[in-house]
Amino acid sequence: MPWPHAPVHRLGERCTYFVTAGTYLKDHHFRGRERLAVLHRGLLTVARDFGWQLDAWAVFSNHYHFIGHAPPGADDGSSLSQMLGVLHTKTASWVNRLDERPRRQVWHNYWDTKLTYQKSYLARLSYVHRNAVKHGLVLVANHYPWCSAAWFERTAVPAMVRTIYRLRLDRVSVFDEFEPSSEW
Repeated sequence: MPWPHAPVHRLGERCTYFVTAGTYLKDHHFRGRERLAVLHRGLLTVARDFGWQLDAWAVFSNHYHFIGHAPPGADDGSSLSQMLGVLHTKTASWVNRLDERPRRQVWHNYWDTKLTYQKSYLARLSYVHRNAVKHGLVLVANHYPWCSAAWFERTAVPAMVRTIYRLRLDRVSVFDEFEPSSEW
């Protein structure tokens, strides 16, 4: 029986996952440009180091989202827990040193969803790229420096960008009960 107070992590097959992670009590540990940059760089670095290919990401003061493909050659996505463990340990240690709070809990948990349908994948891709707009931090997604929108617009074919951005965000069921800090 799964633990009733934590999300179930089903990582039995190598495929694509939508991941959300939040800080403990939704505290804004990563408020400000320097802290957001460290968390952003940390996410991209651990994904690279663990062989995960990220298609979309968005990093905020108290949470982040990403869509990632399990490493090539892996039988499953079981390295996700280890990868996020490294990210959370390193970023928590760093931010706790800055704040002189050595044993403070920074991260709460993460939620993952295995994406098995193209429509679900495309809708969440749009959701992640445009999450800073949803949260009211920017008017245009590519203006938020700690997300993949500008990268996506530079690297994807224009037809794909138009298709993704046309998708309605209000129909996507995503756990995102976070209010990120507007201070960035």
